[in-house]
Amino acid sequence: MMDQNYQAQIPAQYSDQSVQTQAAGVPGYYRGDGNPYPQYPNYGTLEQGTQGFDFYKYLRILVKYRWLIIAALLTSVLLAGAVTFLMTPIYRATVSLQIDRESMNIVNVEGVQPEESQGSGNLEFFQTHYELLASRSLAERVAGTLNLTADQKFLAKNTSIVTVVKELVLGEAEADLEENKSQEDIARSTVDRLSKSLSVSPVRGSRIVKVSIDSPYPALAQKIANSYGEVYIADNLDRRFDATSYARKFLEERLQQLKIKLEESERQLVKYAEDQGIIQLDDNKTLSGTDLEATNAKLAEARSERIKKELLWKQAQSADGIGLKQILDDEALQANRKLRTELAAQYQQKLGIYKPAFPEMVQLRNQIKELDRSIQSEIEAIKLSIEAEYNAALEEEQNLLQSLEGTKVEVVDQRNKSIEYNIIKREVDTNRTLYEGLLQRYKEIGVAGGVGTNNISIVDKATLPILPRSPNLLLNLALALIGGLFAGILLALGLDYLDDSFKSPEDIERELGMTVIGIVPKPKSTDNIEQELLDPRSGMAEAYRSLRTGLQFSTSDGLPRTLLVTSSKPSEGKTTSSISLAKSLANIGLNVLLIDGDLRNASVHKRMRCSNEVGLSNYLSGSKLPDEVVQLTDTDNLVLMSSGPLPPNPAELLNGPRLSSLLTLAAQTFDIVVIDGPPVMGLADAPILSRITQSTLMVIAANETRKSVVKVALRRLEMARANIVGVLLNKFDQKEVGYGYGYGYGDYDYHSYGNENLPAIGRN
Repeated sequence: MMDQNYQAQIPAQYSDQSVQTQAAGVPGYYRGDGNPYPQYPNYGTLEQGTQGFDFYKYLRILVKYRWLIIAALLTSVLLAGAVTFLMTPIYRATVSLQIDRESMNIVNVEGVQPEESQGSGNLEFFQTHYELLASRSLAERVAGTLNLTADQKFLAKNTSIVTVVKELVLGEAEADLEENKSQEDIARSTVDRLSKSLSVSPVRGSRIVKVSIDSPYPALAQKIANSYGEVYIADNLDRRFDATSYARKFLEERLQQLKIKLEESERQLVKYAEDQGIIQLDDNKTLSGTDLEATNAKLAEARSERIKKELLWKQAQSADGIGLKQILDDEALQANRKLRTELAAQYQQKLGIYKPAFPEMVQLRNQIKELDRSIQSEIEAIKLSIEAEYNAALEEEQNLLQSLEGTKVEVVDQRNKSIEYNIIKREVDTNRTLYEGLLQRYKEIGVAGGVGTNNISIVDKATLPILPRSPNLLLNLALALIGGLFAGILLALGLDYLDDSFKSPEDIERELGMTVIGIVPKPKSTDNIEQELLDPRSGMAEAYRSLRTGLQFSTSDGLPRTLLVTSSKPSEGKTTSSISLAKSLANIGLNVLLIDGDLRNASVHKRMRCSNEVGLSNYLSGSKLPDEVVQLTDTDNLVLMSSGPLPPNPAELLNGPRLSSLLTLAAQTFDIVVIDGPPVMGLADAPILSRITQSTLMVIAANETRKSVVKVALRRLEMARANIVGVLLNKFDQKEVGYGYGYGYGDYDYHSYGNENLPAIGRN
């Protein structure tokens, strides 16, 4: 209990004048523990940092809204299935055509008109055929051939649910065929309907084109598709036949002219070659030119061979020659070197027994010397052979150089004579090319006009379709599945974006830049919170033990002596957290004073089942002493100071000097003072309390408190120069965040077990 003479124990820095100076915001202001206020970051103005794509964040969102996504997916699939069964089945019949490229340009003579690139020509050629297949004139011819203007099946109106909805929404109602319509209107409507049912699909990388007809009647679709292929072939033949009559007459005249011109130019070419002695080979090369190429090739080979011989000779001159390949490959030389090595070894072996003058030793030395002379002689012979080969290669290169120079002179002279020859020859080649090209085209046109050839043929006729092309149930369900999943994900992301609340510790660290020193799970039942806290192995009890451990490392001096527990708004669990934290600290042997600092809505005495007749308000008003307003609780080492009667002016009482004196005296008597403060928003009480306490713990309710509200509350505490040691994330629901999140409470803070035996931090 507190000393009766508590006023005499108040330090001078906590006098009334000091408190008034502190309240005025004078720099150098000190809190109730005697320590100066630190400088704080601007928590309220921190923006969300850009840390890249957070995969696990979005995974948690998807898991959280999984039932919404599943509902959107099922709704989309069911709707797609219903619409599919209400749609009129459409059958598709397809005929395959092969279109071969065959030039019909009669006057497009090479060298006279510019020639288009092969890729561009192919593109234009086939694209022309595609447009002709989809042309209105061909549709009119097909409609006339099949007499579709009188076919009631073809002219029947589509009454499917999709068409009805389209007509209602877009106002695109199909015109009914009435008896009073003119034949011209009926024919136009028939052609329009036929064009809409037609689709032309070229097969990529081939000359095959698929012409398809869609109709509710499979037999009708087959008949129209086959008719399209036959009518288009006939139409193409008609166009070709019309072009042959003029083309043949034109080519006959041009062929006669080119024949005369070609014969004249050939005679002129032969006469000039005889006069100049020019002999032209089959590949348009002269004899001198061929000799020049052959001589130049031989010279290149000879030069390469000479360079190799020269390099080998330089190697032989620059060394003793032992390392040359020719020497190493010589078997006789290697045998002598081996014998010399053996004799030298014998000599060295016997030298330990006999003197050098001994006859046998003299004989060995003579043999060694003889072998040395023989080896050296062979090496010199090999070197001479290499030098001879080099000289022969050098002489051959020089001879080829001389021959090349002579051939060059002949080639230059031959080229001067061939200038006029080449001019005449080009004219002959041009005339021959023109003549042969026109003659070939004349023959092709004659065959095409006489026999009726065509470059379009039917590959596969249309067969009777068995299954409808649309609606495709599997495709519609797959698209609905993808669309529903996409819509569900977008809806989940949208709801998460609109949910401006803190959901996980990462959100707090990212948005506020503050440390989360405790996470309390959401209670299993709001009616049995106290029972759950009494269970030492429950998630909530374990979480508060972990919070206790975190507070022991929150400051450089260990556990703070005075701690304010507050929140940005009511109903975030600050009272429960204050009581549970105080009990947890008392359970490890610390003397704890729990003060109900909420003088507007006191509730600690109700939770602790204690009296509230006297309390903090009585002391602050001066009517009671500290020992008269505290009371024991059911928990050992835990003393409670309730709020007392609620005053009409809580902010004025809290802003007076008596509260600072009370905290100073309590910090000397108890190991820690825990204050259950009021919420920050809309009240001045919490900033006043945070200003005179050593540390402040901010309680944030997960999935409830808006981020903007917390930021504003932190700005107010910052203006009061509060020392916020961290955040307690309360009512944390693992399922709301998503499975796999790293916060389980069965073994949440494993090192918190056994903390009961730790020494009390900060105890007097």
